[in-house]
Amino acid sequence: MGTDAVRRLADEPVDHRFKGLPPDAEQAKLTVGQLAAEKRDLYTGGFTTPVLTLDADALEHNLTALGTYAARHDLAFAPHGKTCMAPQLFQRQLEHGAWGITAAVPHQARVYRAFGIQRIFLANELVDPAALRWVAAELAADPEFRFVCYVDSVRGVQLMDRALQGQGQVVDVVVELGAGEGARTGARTDEDCRAVADAVAEAAALRLVGIAGYEAEVPGADPDSVHAYLRRMTALAVEFDRAGRFAPGVEEIVVSAGGSAWFDAVADVFAELPELSRPTLRLLRSGAYVSHDHGWYTRLTPFNRVPEEGGLRPAFRLWTQVVSRPSPTQAFVNAGKRDIAYDLGLPEAELIRDALTGEERPATGVRVVRLSDQHAWLETGSADGVNVGDWVALGMSHPCTIFEKWPLIPVVAADGTVTDYVRTFF
Repeated sequence: MGTDAVRRLADEPVDHRFKGLPPDAEQAKLTVGQLAAEKRDLYTGGFTTPVLTLDADALEHNLTALGTYAARHDLAFAPHGKTCMAPQLFQRQLEHGAWGITAAVPHQARVYRAFGIQRIFLANELVDPAALRWVAAELAADPEFRFVCYVDSVRGVQLMDRALQGQGQVVDVVVELGAGEGARTGARTDEDCRAVADAVAEAAALRLVGIAGYEAEVPGADPDSVHAYLRRMTALAVEFDRAGRFAPGVEEIVVSAGGSAWFDAVADVFAELPELSRPTLRLLRSGAYVSHDHGWYTRLTPFNRVPEEGGLRPAFRLWTQVVSRPSPTQAFVNAGKRDIAYDLGLPEAELIRDALTGEERPATGVRVVRLSDQHAWLETGSADGVNVGDWVALGMSHPCTIFEKWPLIPVVAADGTVTDYVRTFF
């Protein structure tokens, strides 16, 4: 599986747009594909710091883990592409069994279509007229294209229907059930959901195909409250089906949920869903799994609760370099807020690579305590813990804000060989 557009990414020139790549590759006018074919060593092949890397083995492990999990639990899988915005990774997710890719905003959907994604689930109410006309044009141009998005208000339905008048296409929608008062988007009550469904029935350009939501937004989320919310969602799907709210032409009823913190609860509750009048697409949307992380999702992953079902491995590593050692307890590396995700906590020092010997050792006693734009402040336990010129590997939390800072990311094998480069589009 693949597209010409994905393959053409290898033809991009290696140049100043891409942080951390070897300057001599630009001087030699290499393309990304040519540089990948050279299989350079990350540490001796001319890469400059800071440089973000993806662990090749961890990537494959994570792709396999969620693909296997979804298949085991009879879940269709549309991983949230906003995490990585990387068409090469979308392709690999599809190769591992994904039904399609989830988006949050129209720009993301446009990137997906540019790289041949045939099924898009947009987890937001889409009321932008220009974006809706673009969706209609894509549906008209490609009969194989499947697009589904949220609706969560009567006014939103009316605006969507008005924007689509004269386009000649019907857009599939699912009612979003809100996770509770004080949560994010979604119709708050069952009665609100019924009112939205009634509005869809009156809209000529929309078709109701299911129910969806996001369980991580349940206030004070815990196993009991998350399961209860998901059961409200599936109960609505059953009610709407029995009431004939899904149009006769709908071939499958979509029931969708699932971030990266509660996919075990989604699997539990979706397995309880009774047989409906038509086949049910039980659609999981987790996205952060592809790279996992060293903090936030390491603590939140459902595999902590069900370790017998599998596990994920952190794939990111940001290699920085010590550029100043002004005191025995202080050091500075050359990466800061411009390079490091920090919205869910400061990075953790993982490894130190000696600048003189190349020897690697755990970053024991070294701690990141603050970030500037281009520096991370390190607190060190002793004067000889880290030295000027040493490479320091940082582990970070929150894949979504890690990927977005790096337009081209080396993929590194266990022996340090750079085997590929992942292009992002934010």
